[in-house]
Amino acid sequence: MIQIAGTMPYRRLPNTDQARLRALKSAIKKGSSLSPVDLAFSQKLLLELKAFLPHFEQVLNQYQYNRERQANTGKQLGEHYKSARLYVSHFFQVVNLCIARGEIKPEARTYYGLSVDEKSVPEIGTEQQLLQWGKSLIKGEEDRMAGGATRIYNPSLAMVRVKFEKFLEYYNIHKDLLATSQKLLDKVNDYREQADKLITSVWNEVEAKNENLSPDERREICSHYGVVYVFRPSEKEHSSI
Repeated sequence: MIQIAGTMPYRRLPNTDQARLRALKSAIKKGSSLSPVDLAFSQKLLLELKAFLPHFEQVLNQYQYNRERQANTGKQLGEHYKSARLYVSHFFQVVNLCIARGEIKPEARTYYGLSVDEKSVPEIGTEQQLLQWGKSLIKGEEDRMAGGATRIYNPSLAMVRVKFEKFLEYYNIHKDLLATSQKLLDKVNDYREQADKLITSVWNEVEAKNENLSPDERREICSHYGVVYVFRPSEKEHSSI
């Protein structure tokens, strides 16, 4: 294998969490298989690696688990949102039909936060709008019924409340999971920074230890410690017979 003059592979630090874990584990594996005299980096650094790796893996697992819960809850939230929106919208439609038939007075609309002459159903195209109109509907209907007014059925307030509260439950769970994911991501980013510093320290010490070897020999030995070298597209390694 002959390297064309001028080609110079560069050292590439990990840019994914899995690559960081591989680099850390490669260094620890070397540290466990060699005596301190033969190891190309310090025992102090080896101890730091062994102490750091379990915590890094734990934080990554926590973050991944929370993201999976977040995704699953988000899917369920979407289903409950559609169901609750249907019931809330249908209830407003029934209110308008009851007013049109003369069964209740137009002034009843004010209980729900609507103007007396508002004949259209409120727009409920977002979760925030559903939160607003769901709460207004339930409170308004409770206030209206407190005066002994005619009940509205199909859907009843009880059914609307069940659907809306289920949506609200998942909305709050999902909101908490989002907040937790952000906190864990901040923590993961801190650990990524620490991992990169440790990996850089290991690679620096390993390369320094083998600096007197030929470039090919040095890269071969360093790669056993997890050091990654990459040739640029225009600087590929060539071979000759």
